Amino acid sequence: MLTCLLIAAGAIGLDQWTKNLAEANLDPAEPVRILGGLVYLSLTWNSGAAFSIGTGKTWIFTIVASCVVLFLIWLSTRIRYPMWALALGLVLGGAAGNLLDRLLRSPSDIGDLTNGSFGQGHVVDFISVFKPHAQAFPIFNIADSALCCGVVLIVLLELTGHGFSPESRRPREDAKADA
Repeated sequence: MLTCLLIAAGAIGLDQWTKNLAEANLDPAEPVRILGGLVYLSLTWNSGAAFSIGTGKTWIFTIVASCVVLFLIWLSTRIRYPMWALALGLVLGGAAGNLLDRLLRSPSDIGDLTNGSFGQGHVVDFISVFKPHAQAFPIFNIADSALCCGVVLIVLLELTGHGFSPESRRPREDAKADA
């Protein structure tokens, strides 16, 4: 559990640090080209989910993300395998990093929470690949990357027979004999 939570804390810290740097140093109208145009730093705020799905329904994503984060924390208490601590830590860190934006960042992206915006903040996105302003691929942030990497690792663990529970790790012959 501790390893999972430390990985999550690291992902959250890196995510929030880079978002603060992006807000402090990037102009939304002027993307910064890096790595020969492979990556652009294009600051934007997203009230929806991935691919801007559900724009304007921030409060729904805040509730869902809160439930997911609580479930992942509970699930972290049942981890028995180190790779699962890594995978769940990345997913938890990614989900919690974006949840913090929804809870604490103002929809007006100014940071003023006195306008009743708690739980309705917009997620800071700033990494755009191949072209600026998400013209080639959806714009994202470190939390999104952590979450996606964690999910891919979970799928790989399951597909290679390294499931979450000890029961899922039994040889297939034993499973057939039990049936």
